[in-house]
Amino acid sequence: MRKVVETMTGHTMSTHPDIAEMRAKYELVAETPTAKVVAGLTFLAGLYLAVSPWIVGFTGFTTPTVNNLVTGIALAFLALAFATAYGRTHGIAWVVPLIGLWTIVSHWVMNPHIAPAAMIWNNVATGIVILALGLAAVFMGSERKARKTREVRDVREH
Repeated sequence: MRKVVETMTGHTMSTHPDIAEMRAKYELVAETPTAKVVAGLTFLAGLYLAVSPWIVGFTGFTTPTVNNLVTGIALAFLALAFATAYGRTHGIAWVVPLIGLWTIVSHWVMNPHIAPAAMIWNNVATGIVILALGLAAVFMGSERKARKTREVRDVREH
């Protein structure tokens, strides 16, 4: 089976020089202070989302409670993956803003008529924070790429 995925140069896709260079680039991005802050805050937002039903007090509503617990744990695991192996996990960073959007609208989708105000405001505020952090995680690599492109263009012009 390994022979099937080898490239014409004899490299497998996981050891191909372009893949290795791309992973190294994203690992450099993950070492920036901004990336560390984004990953840390995303982790904390995930933990908060997971325990928020007990903090805010809507544990009597089982569906929203389970939803916040599961999505919060998933978000915390994603943040840990970004913090430890962003070069391998940057491709799924787009999931974080989706979790933020889901957190904002979930109470209207799951329980449109019985959601207490505390649950709505908690999920909307938490979802906005997660959405912002997710957009930052998605665009971290592209910012560095854009800066490098500008530097190359400036060198060519002079």
